[in-house]
Amino acid sequence: MPYPPRPQLRPLAEFAGTASPRPDSTTQARVERFVIEQYRVGRSLRELSELTDRSFSAMRNILDKHGLPRRGTGAAVVESVSDL
Repeated sequence: MPYPPRPQLRPLAEFAGTASPRPDSTTQARVERFVIEQYRVGRSLRELSELTDRSFSAMRNILDKHGLPRRGTGAAVVESVSDL
């Protein structure tokens, strides 16, 4: 049996439809602040791209522009708790 598809997030109202090759500087600054803040608290690039109505590459470019290192691929490693 195949895995069910992952739920897709809808763009936030403030970012929906604002993506363009030459975005407004104010809007772009808001997107960048949001991406940096949310990435630092644990959101994935995929989630951020969906919430901001931008491409995955745009998310990587924002992190690179601001010198933020990207996390590794895949789910976070969960450490097992041993019974003591």
